[in-house]
Amino acid sequence: MIRIRIILLVIGYLLSILGLSMFIPMFADMVLGNSDWQAFAAAMFFTLFNGISLILTCRQDRVKDVSVKEAFILTTFSWLVLVFFASLPFYFSELAVSYTDSFFEAMSGLTTTGATVLRDLDNAPPGILIWRAMLEWVGGIGIIVMAIAILPLLRVGGMQLFRTESSDKNDKILPRAKQLSSAISRIYIFLTIVCAICYYFAGMNLFDSILHSMTTVSTGGFSTHNASISFFNSVSIESIAILFMLLGSIPFPMLIKMFRGEFRHLFTDHQVMFFFTMLFVFITVSVYWLVEQKGFHLPGAIRLATFNITAVMTTTGYASANYNVWGEFIITLVFMLSVVGGCTGSTTGGIKVFRFQILYGIAKYQIFKLIHPHGIYRISYNKHTVSESVSSSVLSFFILFCLCFFVICMLLALSGLDFITSMSGAAASIANLGPGLGEIIGPTGNYSAINDFAKWVLSLGMLVGRLEIFTVLVLFSKVFWED
Repeated sequence: MIRIRIILLVIGYLLSILGLSMFIPMFADMVLGNSDWQAFAAAMFFTLFNGISLILTCRQDRVKDVSVKEAFILTTFSWLVLVFFASLPFYFSELAVSYTDSFFEAMSGLTTTGATVLRDLDNAPPGILIWRAMLEWVGGIGIIVMAIAILPLLRVGGMQLFRTESSDKNDKILPRAKQLSSAISRIYIFLTIVCAICYYFAGMNLFDSILHSMTTVSTGGFSTHNASISFFNSVSIESIAILFMLLGSIPFPMLIKMFRGEFRHLFTDHQVMFFFTMLFVFITVSVYWLVEQKGFHLPGAIRLATFNITAVMTTTGYASANYNVWGEFIITLVFMLSVVGGCTGSTTGGIKVFRFQILYGIAKYQIFKLIHPHGIYRISYNKHTVSESVSSSVLSFFILFCLCFFVICMLLALSGLDFITSMSGAAASIANLGPGLGEIIGPTGNYSAINDFAKWVLSLGMLVGRLEIFTVLVLFSKVFWED
């Protein structure tokens, strides 16, 4: 039996936290004399009213021993409800954006996608800029806890493999999430503070350094300027961004070990080493292309390729140049890398590196069985044998990812978007990358020009991609709702 009251109680707590967090941008606008503080005040009142009402109504229920079904419902519906209320400051603000645009911006923030519909960021109210950064920062830490603590128990897309690598065999979700979130939060906050300090001493003002640190560590990509990181035109700022984008792409359990002084794990973990190897190879190939085919000078090619390829592969979405004009090879490479993503247990989106490793192991297994039908071959990952259930869930995830990409792409094309915009938009949304390709949603554009239907489709794509597909699609199964 699904206990709806417990789900509503947790959502009530989350809404109350969200409502209280609106005080920060509201206070900033009040101090700076911006009338937009009223938008945050109204949104905060409405959010807190609903959150506290749910808590008072369901407070007699104790949140413990959440079942798998309840975890599926809670994960998806809490994300949707939070996006709805997080969109209110945009809708009430002096920006005068439609609710569709407000919902899109909030969804993009909480899913750390980084796609935006706001055209004049350089002159946007400071409270709105703060709110966008806060949404990505909160979404980043939220997805880490979900990926490490909840998804392995739900057996989503091979995530149970990470449960077998842990000594914790506790089936209860919340105690485990509490322990993990405590350690992760400390590291997440520490990295954000250090990143902000580095940005400040590299030349950003205090406001930009704090907000960019929040969107860098979360690999979200929201910026306070229309030109993104290229606004600063600074090698040192780009280098800092690269470092913290990479840290945000490493599994946070790995970062916990590194903070304990156990650096050897960084060089023995198959997923991390494969991620860095892929990144190095693609950056090298891109540098070669820019120098040999486009006539770039080597130092400039290294700078541009390193930053932009890292931003794409980590699904951060920052841009220091318009790579649309770098030729068909780079456009194709960026499109392919947009769905790869970083490591599991990080803030990045995409398919994730470990799934490609499992798929490679499955392919090797099939080839071996063709040659030696009676031979014994085991798929292994990080010195652990991969079970058949993990292999099948990874395959299922990959198939569903491709199917969702196809459906989103066709819906975008149906809305009237061109081929490049439809393809890259579908990939950017489901992989939570942000910018797509082409003149409309490319690195120098944004999503304001596309129609409302396409924005709702892309919002759904962001949610499905962020919650690892199965978490959302399982709710549409008749079997799920049967006792």
